[in-house]
Amino acid sequence: MPELTHDRYCDEIADQVGRLRAVVTSGADLSATVPTCPDWSLEDLLRHVGGALRWVDALVRARARENIPDERVPLFGGPERRGDAAALDAWLADAGERVVGALREAGPDTEVWTWAWARTVGFWARRVTHEITVHRADATLAAGLPYEVAPDIAADALDEWLEVVRWVQRNAADERTRELRGPSRSLHLHATDADPALNAEWLIELGPDGVRWRRGHEKATVALRGPLTSVLLAFYRRLPLDGPGLEVLGDRELLEFWLERATFG
Repeated sequence: MPELTHDRYCDEIADQVGRLRAVVTSGADLSATVPTCPDWSLEDLLRHVGGALRWVDALVRARARENIPDERVPLFGGPERRGDAAALDAWLADAGERVVGALREAGPDTEVWTWAWARTVGFWARRVTHEITVHRADATLAAGLPYEVAPDIAADALDEWLEVVRWVQRNAADERTRELRGPSRSLHLHATDADPALNAEWLIELGPDGVRWRRGHEKATVALRGPLTSVLLAFYRRLPLDGPGLEVLGDRELLEFWLERATFG
């Protein structure tokens, strides 16, 4: 399945920022620990996301040919005073407006520095979309609020995650992803509630040459089945494998092995 359009990503970033701001203004405890990122408070998480938005904005506006360090990104760290929900909300709103404006103005094919396989603005539109989509799940879990995501975004987030893992395995010095090489084994993801037209099923093959994947329904060493949003969050290690509606069929240890090693940070 092809990637979504540049406009779709930009629209989704704007929507996700609005939904993240709703967590800030919900009265949630900003000092609460984020269960899925236990080293962070909710405020730490929000500042991380806002800083990432401002960093990408700086890269795109500068048409950067190399990375821009955090200390050179204006207002990267967020409001000076901690615990101020109104200031944090305003800072996030401004960051969202700026990065969406920069991405739209530049267009997807404009060249810019990235850390990965594509050196284009389109790469950043897609990466920011899924960065904020998953971190909004972290925020809602910390705040005790419901979470939902559009099916096309959830499916594309899974596609992108698999592309990232494959790229890291082949190009980065990450021992964990190297361990995914070995005897031929496979994983199947199956979203049980998705429109058939979305083809929300994935086969991931682990072999001597590394990770390969494709969309489709095929038998595998282990299968993870459940609602698309739950499959997405479990695959990002935001939900346990025995979370609501999820079912593991086959070699659960292989799935756990994957989850422990499929990373890029």
